[in-house]
Amino acid sequence: MAAPDAGNPALVELVQRHAEAQRDFNQATLQATTADNYVEVSPAGEVDSREKMLSFYAPDQKRASPQLTVTEPMVRVLGDTAVVLAKLNYTMGAEGQARSFAMRASYVAQLKDGKWKLVSAQYTGIRPPKKAE
Repeated sequence: MAAPDAGNPALVELVQRHAEAQRDFNQATLQATTADNYVEVSPAGEVDSREKMLSFYAPDQKRASPQLTVTEPMVRVLGDTAVVLAKLNYTMGAEGQARSFAMRASYVAQLKDGKWKLVSAQYTGIRPPKKAE
């Protein structure tokens, strides 16, 4: 496995802001971090436009927020386009029991007018380790 490479702090910060905005149902930040033509593939394999993604994170849809950490960033800059891979780690508490899960996220960002914005994201769930018998 490749070692994490956080070679571009601006891109790592963009991904962090976007993930936190999703967790917090912060539509303003989601709009600020995504391009008009943004599209994402959900963990369920659905392809969602920016408008659909924003409607999912409407304030009236907000639920209890899990704790979130973004780890293992790997950044590849290719001119005015960049690919960022990261691990999104979530912990939720329910009646005294913590439940943790994680996803790998792949982001594509574009540099336009001196500012990076996300143009796509894809989320893939990570299977929990099998329990020893």
